[in-house]
Amino acid sequence: MNEFYSTIILFIIGVIAGFINVNAGGGSSLTLPALIFLGLDSASANGTNRIAIFVQNIFAVKSFKNENYENFKLSLKLSLLTLPGSVAGAILAINIADQLFQKILGFVMIGIVVSLLIPKKYNSISETENDNIRWYVYPVMFLIGFYGGFIQMGVGFIIMASLHYLMKLNLILVNMHKVFIILIYTIPALIIFIFTNNVNWILGLTLAAGNSIGAWWGVKFSIKAGEKIIKLVLAIAILIMSAKLLNLF
Repeated sequence: MNEFYSTIILFIIGVIAGFINVNAGGGSSLTLPALIFLGLDSASANGTNRIAIFVQNIFAVKSFKNENYENFKLSLKLSLLTLPGSVAGAILAINIADQLFQKILGFVMIGIVVSLLIPKKYNSISETENDNIRWYVYPVMFLIGFYGGFIQMGVGFIIMASLHYLMKLNLILVNMHKVFIILIYTIPALIIFIFTNNVNWILGLTLAAGNSIGAWWGVKFSIKAGEKIIKLVLAIAILIMSAKLLNLF
């Protein structure tokens, strides 16, 4: 494929992925395969994708702040709990065999789709927050960091379910914390990928530009529309991943 057209397509995929990531999760189910399709090995695709994730969530956090949705104190507490897991997950990702990683990726996608087919009640629970973190949230956040550092794909769903059910927050507050958490734990993971030469900067920055626009638009869209649009995007994300598993695109 012509390099110019590849860049344009990757940018468009980034816009879609950024919107999906902010409102639900699973955007990496589009970007990771796209990067592998463009010739990157699994570790490089994984690392390159982190540039887009990092920049995307800077824009998402800023966008939430502009809409008067912020609780940096609680977001930072939760984020710091993910850091040890993120480092461990990223180290595993760069040392695992390429074919094994892709097999794991396939099983993860199947698991995400199956889990999302199980009926869940995403109702508004609380419009306010308690900054106290109960003990059972600590190991959950470590595991989220590990999973995010290792593979990233679908981590948004895991964070949403964890914060929604364990901390009794509505989906808008959940998404506000989610983008901050992912931003912070992506930093050590990205550093590891950079120092092991597993980042393609041209593709990464192209994807980042698209993700950022999608994230900025997604935050504003979700806040104005409320939880209903988030549920809709969740459903769309499910359909996209299901189509990929069935090799429909």
